[in-house]
This record gives sequence, C-alpha cells and structure tokens, in this order.
Amino acid sequence: MHRLTRAPNAALATLWADLLCEGGMPATVQRLYLSAVAGELPPHECLPEIWLDHVEHKERALALLEALRNLPQRRWHCPACGELVEGGFEQCWNCGALMPPL
Repeated sequence: MHRLTRAPNAALATLWADLLCEGGMPATVQRLYLSAVAGELPPHECLPEIWLDHVEHKERALALLEALRNLPQRRWHCPACGELVEGGFEQCWNCGALMPPL
C-alpha cells in the first residue's frame, strides 16, 4: 500500500477513493475518524488519507485527482426558461432543465 494524498474532509476522501476505484486503481480511506482527536494531535495529522493498493498506479491516480480539482466551469443559458446558470451546474436551478451539449 502507498499513501497518495490527504483530503480536507471525509466526504472528499470517500469520493476520491471511490472514483479511483472506478478508474481501476484500488484505493482505501485511512484515518477517517481521527478528526475526533484533533487538538490532542496536530490537526494536519488527523486528516483522512487516500491509500493506493498498488504503487504503480500513483502517476495515473495523481493525474485523476488533479483533473477532479480543476474541473472546468461553464456559464450557459437554460434552453427552457432562459435563466443564466453559472458554475459547475449541469441542471438549471430554476426549472430543472439539463445543460445543453456544447
């Protein structure tokens, strides 16, 4: 096993590990419940960690995490109601219509 990275919270750690597993890179989350002792231990030591089962997946896994951290944002007008939708939303907040393809 090889430690890949620390995540800022348990939700992201779990999401990242699941996406790595879906990408064919078996991963687990360690230190998931250590936040309870933050203060007695240094806070940065209590963050959840993503561990890879196989060190040969490290470069591909880091590339996937980097892509997840830098998803492109798109501004679009809803085809159904004309509302301007900004950010990473793929559905109109006003009427629920899906984002049109590029």
